[in-house]
Amino acid sequence: MRSSSIIPELYVVGAGPGDPELLTLKAHKVLQTAEVILYDNLANQELLALAPAACECVYVGKKPYGEYTPQETIHELILEKARARGRVIRLKGGDPFIFGRGFEEILFARAHGIATHYIPGISSMQALGFEDVPLTHRIVSEGVWMVTGTKKDGSLSADLRLAMQSNSTVVIYMGLKKAAEIAAAYCAMGRGDTPAAVVQHLTLPQRKLAIGQVRNLPALVATQGITYPALIVIGGVVGLGHSVPAD
Repeated sequence: MRSSSIIPELYVVGAGPGDPELLTLKAHKVLQTAEVILYDNLANQELLALAPAACECVYVGKKPYGEYTPQETIHELILEKARARGRVIRLKGGDPFIFGRGFEEILFARAHGIATHYIPGISSMQALGFEDVPLTHRIVSEGVWMVTGTKKDGSLSADLRLAMQSNSTVVIYMGLKKAAEIAAAYCAMGRGDTPAAVVQHLTLPQRKLAIGQVRNLPALVATQGITYPALIVIGGVVGLGHSVPAD
């Protein structure tokens, strides 16, 4: 039985794209009040040092196509820790509401009577500017399509084919495994020469960047040794700050 003085609450917090200095001020403040932190694989562990000494930090990461903590287990931990300790911080890389399942955890907590709060984080796609790749640029790009490379059933997102028809920047999350399919789809539409970039660890010293035409996407990934997590960005904006080799 929990103490009547404990108020169960969940903060779903964006840790940003990697560099701990890109954490928001609001997130910085709330981490200093945490009773429990449930942190992801993509959240920089340096941020855990902001928590009080008595804070319990629990790793609940998910590595793409590798070991992972089931979502059901994360839900159980949210419920258990919030009721027993009070303030639980769910620390997620990037922004929790951009392919991060953050709202699923909000809904679960609310369904169990736990007060919820959301603190946005800088998404990895917003950090593309560190590599001279703006998301939009007048005349060159009319907007941004943000899509997942792999749907729940493992297939390529149908929205990608719609995005390819637009004059907008296309940013693909979790698409590395589908690089060959993405390249083939662009080639089939006669757009294989569209500039493309693959980026990994955008804001960290070990960052990697590959630039070329989308037709050569698999080779770009292999040549630069890029692995998960990575972003694929396709569109004319890639060529604004980079020379794009033809082959």
